[in-house]
Amino acid sequence: MRRTVNLNQGWLFHGRDGSTERVDVPHTWNAIDGQDGGNDYYRGCLRYERDFTLPRFDAEKEQVYLQFHGVNASAVVTLNGTEVLRHDGGYSTFRGDVTALLAEQNHLEVTADNSDNDRVYPQKADFTFYGGIYRDVELLIVSKCHFDLDYFGGCGVMVTPTVKGRDGSVEVKTYPVGEPEQVRTTVLDAGGETVAQAYGETVNIALPHVHLWNGIKDPYLYTARVELIKDGEVQDALEIPFGVRTFRVDPRKGFFLNGELYPLRGVSRHQDRKGLGNAITKEMHQQDMELICEMGCNTVRLAHYQHDQYFYDLCDRKGMVVWAEIPYISMHMPNGRENTVSQMKELIIQNYNHPSIVCWGVSNEITIVKKDTADMLDNHRMLNDLVHQMDPTRFTTLACYAMCGPFNPVAHITDVVSWNLYLGWYVPGLKLNDLWVDFFHKRYPDRALGYSEYGAEGMPNLHSSKPRRGDHTEEYQAIYHEYLAEFIAKRPWMWATHVWNMFDFAADARDQGGEPGMNHKGLVTFDRKTKKDSFYLYKARWNPEPMIHICSKRYVDRPESKTTVKVYSNQSAVELYCDDRLVARKGGSYVFTFEVPITGEHRLRAVAGSLSDTATIRKVDAPNPAYKLSAKSSNSANWV
Repeated sequence: MRRTVNLNQGWLFHGRDGSTERVDVPHTWNAIDGQDGGNDYYRGCLRYERDFTLPRFDAEKEQVYLQFHGVNASAVVTLNGTEVLRHDGGYSTFRGDVTALLAEQNHLEVTADNSDNDRVYPQKADFTFYGGIYRDVELLIVSKCHFDLDYFGGCGVMVTPTVKGRDGSVEVKTYPVGEPEQVRTTVLDAGGETVAQAYGETVNIALPHVHLWNGIKDPYLYTARVELIKDGEVQDALEIPFGVRTFRVDPRKGFFLNGELYPLRGVSRHQDRKGLGNAITKEMHQQDMELICEMGCNTVRLAHYQHDQYFYDLCDRKGMVVWAEIPYISMHMPNGRENTVSQMKELIIQNYNHPSIVCWGVSNEITIVKKDTADMLDNHRMLNDLVHQMDPTRFTTLACYAMCGPFNPVAHITDVVSWNLYLGWYVPGLKLNDLWVDFFHKRYPDRALGYSEYGAEGMPNLHSSKPRRGDHTEEYQAIYHEYLAEFIAKRPWMWATHVWNMFDFAADARDQGGEPGMNHKGLVTFDRKTKKDSFYLYKARWNPEPMIHICSKRYVDRPESKTTVKVYSNQSAVELYCDDRLVARKGGSYVFTFEVPITGEHRLRAVAGSLSDTATIRKVDAPNPAYKLSAKSSNSANWV
């Protein structure tokens, strides 16, 4: 039976300028310089090495694979002086059989390369391309009779559920190696009880009165236990969770899950962390998911690359509908065609069995660089056809750049389309969102449309009583999202909308006010410690759990004599008290606004039934420097 030997510990890392240090993986060499701005983080080839003792295995009956879950962006791997693996693509699993090269003592070397080139994606984008071995490394020991491990990092099993009426079925297709006598598939329900069993390399198993995977309402999972049997013994076995569901997109009505209208409303996610880059732990993945669930999302766009398998597992278990994509982003490279194909094949083959995934993203903002247009369009059509051939059960999509107009041919290649629009942030005019989307919907009524990105920068240490576009204050970010949230709610036919971004993230090239090297469009800070006011706006709208939140709590010192106090709640009425005196009681939906005179320090309390929240504000004569924008900002006078 298969087993793993973890190789994360005890690497010698050869860094820049000949330096060496002992490290454990996950590890990146850009954890600091990739987050501090200047667009000067190190991109190049650096080397890791370690020794390990021969693991216990039966050389006559077993094989040993060396397995990497993420090395950015290219990797060359040698074992005992022989090159065993070469891989281009920093976000997917790759492995190779190293049985014949193993000795009692073994020396493993990995050269990771995140240098600038014209053939491996991504090369141009608004995020940091962290170099290093940033996910787990393992030895995988399997019987010589095993499920195929040599095809684009997959597991050798494809599980395809279908539904007809109240009944379902599941096709389980296996790819065995080593001539087993039998392939046995057992379907288990969520409680571990056997539902059905069948034999054969490809089987179709009926699931009468099927229990559907129904998003965040009921993310029910079956398990397909597949076993290879030879000489009366199980040689290899996998347990693959799967969900049975139907989905479709109606351009005039929106997204449907299991036959019911189910507007997809959620966020996009980057995986990096402050001081760690992409070298994060399972606990950090779990925390990200908990925050996404707390806000009430039902969908996640996992941008702009293949994410950790563990996070796709979390999406399955929590009922998140997922948009998964490859890092074909910002700039088409004629020499990168082969890499778009290999990364797409890895994405689909490694993630095919996840019920959370409903669509494959072909590209993101690919028209930013206006070169090689004919070749770019041809590459998109080829990828779109490839995806349909590999997975006819899901649809294709892509994210268009704001300046990619409605008539651009790239917007009409995939099955559905979404736009990255920041109207009201990068350009003035929140109402432009209404004009743009309604025009596209009227002009192309048979073309499903969504928002793949929308957002505004907001920093919890920057505040203003008169917020305006571009000031990076928490208050303007909230105003922006108040408008967009209402705009989206009025258009359920938008098949999916994804806030950019759930979390602040590193973009070392950025220096646009606020903190250099960071994109502050997140609803939660980079360290995951602070939920911005906009987080609570969406929680009020999307999470049915009763809640109340006073906005701008961090904006304590205020220069005005009468200040605006805003409260977010999903209750129908809110009362605001100042120093235990009722200011007003207001009815409404989600956003409740009060005017409060201030003369000194005051304690605010918002009440809705048994719910309450408190804050402190204080009248001051001069601005507090802590609220000012950085000197590098073009909007430095945020108190006017």
